[in-house]
Amino acid sequence: MNVMESFNAILVGALGPLGPVIAVGALGVLLVVIVGIKMINTPPDPMNKLAEQAKGRRGQDPASPAALRQTNTAAAKLKRYSNFLEPQDAAEMSSARLKMMQAGYRSKDAVRTFHAIQFGLGMGLLLFGVILALLQNVTGQDVTPLSMALTVLVPAGIGYYGPKYWVERRRQSRQQEIVEGFADSLDMMLVCVEAGQSLDQSILRVATEIRAGYPALAEEFEIVGQEVKAGKDRISVLKDMGERCGVQDVSSFVTVLVQSATFGTSIGEALRVYASEIRDKRVMRAEEKANVLPTKLTLGTMMFTVPPLMIILIGPSVHGIVQVLGMGGN
Repeated sequence: MNVMESFNAILVGALGPLGPVIAVGALGVLLVVIVGIKMINTPPDPMNKLAEQAKGRRGQDPASPAALRQTNTAAAKLKRYSNFLEPQDAAEMSSARLKMMQAGYRSKDAVRTFHAIQFGLGMGLLLFGVILALLQNVTGQDVTPLSMALTVLVPAGIGYYGPKYWVERRRQSRQQEIVEGFADSLDMMLVCVEAGQSLDQSILRVATEIRAGYPALAEEFEIVGQEVKAGKDRISVLKDMGERCGVQDVSSFVTVLVQSATFGTSIGEALRVYASEIRDKRVMRAEEKANVLPTKLTLGTMMFTVPPLMIILIGPSVHGIVQVLGMGGN
């Protein structure tokens, strides 16, 4: 502790009252420069070299759409920094990619782009906080060590946790939209199946009809229909949809369809029973919200209604008592 105090005193004596903050900022900038140099000097992956050589042997046209997609995207420029911007653990990478897909970001480079934005915002706002603290010191404002630390760390925290908050909010809003529109989509799917359409045709038709009201759910159904058209196994496609949505109702729906296909039962009958259960569950959710509402209003009622009412009822009596006591004292 004495060593830290003496070191702090040396910094204050050499750089002024903001010596510790300047030292921390300089250390952060130095670390950023070191990491940047390390990323720039990272040797290319040998597998990428082999892929480029194989591509050259195949004689791919550099002006083809595939080549343009590979070279003209901002995410492709971050590929050389993938070891720094992506989790190296397979389970952690899979979890991060699933979370991005549930938020609606389906690109294979979504995790890399997210961490790049998070790193850039965090370091940029950290530098902004350091500059702001220095400006406060230069202008002669009375700045305490706590306020200096908050000035530096709060913007950095906002820059680092802001992208996380954005992705989580987008994921929750998307799941809420899927929950709200799932019952109507099942009813429409049941009508299409009973009208003679196949399950794949029904899914595509439902995706077209509900796009205006529930675009997230329509996108999921459209992905299922297109993947089945491409020849992918329907069971695996449905399971992928359940994972992408992250909603219990969709996972149960996928289980119902998989069991119906496995045991050879009628899909129409399974849809009818499950659609009825989903409608009942939607009604129960609405009743739950209605029953919770009075409890939520109690606090507001007590805070904004009871105090004014007490003032109106008791205020005149208190004022009269105070006057009487004042006259008696005189």
